[in-house]
Amino acid sequence: MSVTCVLPMCVRAARGLLRHRSGSTGPLAPATLGFVRGASTDVVEPSTSSASDGLAQAILQERLAQQQRQAPPGGEGEEEKEQTEDKKQKENTAYAKKMVLRLAGLMGVGGAVSMVYVFGTNSVDEQGNQIPDEFDKDPPVVQQVKRTYKYFKDYRQMIIEPTSPKLLPDPLREPYYQPPYTLVLELTGVLLHPEWSLSTGWRFKKRPGIDYLFQQLAPLYEIVIFTSETGLTAFPLIDSIDPQGFVMYRLFRDATHYMEGHHVKDVSCLNRDTSKVIVVDCKREAFSLQPFNGLALKKWDGNSEDRTLYDLATFLKTIALSGVDDVRSVLENYALEDDPIQAFKQRQAQLAQEEEQRLASVSQQQKQGLSLGSITSRFWRSRQQ
Repeated sequence: MSVTCVLPMCVRAARGLLRHRSGSTGPLAPATLGFVRGASTDVVEPSTSSASDGLAQAILQERLAQQQRQAPPGGEGEEEKEQTEDKKQKENTAYAKKMVLRLAGLMGVGGAVSMVYVFGTNSVDEQGNQIPDEFDKDPPVVQQVKRTYKYFKDYRQMIIEPTSPKLLPDPLREPYYQPPYTLVLELTGVLLHPEWSLSTGWRFKKRPGIDYLFQQLAPLYEIVIFTSETGLTAFPLIDSIDPQGFVMYRLFRDATHYMEGHHVKDVSCLNRDTSKVIVVDCKREAFSLQPFNGLALKKWDGNSEDRTLYDLATFLKTIALSGVDDVRSVLENYALEDDPIQAFKQRQAQLAQEEEQRLASVSQQQKQGLSLGSITSRFWRSRQQ
């Protein structure tokens, strides 16, 4: 076989190999044409370097194509990676929550055991001897639990119920003077207004007319401050607003009933005649057990021009000087008023106007009677002449 026959066969074989590996049916790459350019009809001089470069490039292209076919399209590899990280994070969070709950449970159990041990132990006297109680015959663990339950039950009862069924001492007897009426005043919202600022913290503003109220009512009323504040807070405040000592008694939060979220003042526990007791507060719930013993004022907002306490002094002084046998018969008329002091002023003005009209009518009738009498006397004088 001649060289001219072998060369075309080699070229066709190379073309077929490249098409098979690259999967392309197009023309040969320029690098593969070295076989043809180096060939002639007389001498065969194939370009070995060009052929090897063309085959290497074809193999590299084939491997790149295989990697692209194997890689997921559209960046799905990154999404799967993010999903895996999210899953791991959720698992770590769930594990942390589980451990926190277990730790909280262990702490709760330990705290409960500690409380049973501390509050369930027998009380001791001054010599350190245990004081026997009704639980001594029970097993030790049962003793601890029952004593703890009794302790917290008594503590709850102390918060809900007043500290004593008689919050005030017995009325004074002669030769001491006991005012005929008892006035119970709330501190916050009636006499003082709490204010808070970042620089000063909590401060309490004194309401205008406090001194006038105390001075006018002290001879007629036994003044009692009965507040829902704690004694630690209220005691120095009362000292600051009452330097002259008009307030006879002070009662605090521990003397109230705790009912439905409100501190209620029970008039029946004051050890006074309830028909002579007036409670002044800014909340109707404060005297809900005896609604006709209370007077609900509007809560003071700190206005320095407020005149409510002056009008309140006039209202209470009128009741006392009138010698009312049962103050509930008077306060009942103001039980539904949003502003009882304003209602009192309006009624007083109406009564004054009616009194003026009555006096004017009486004076007019007297004038008419005088004129008629003068005419009659003149008539009889003329007849006698």
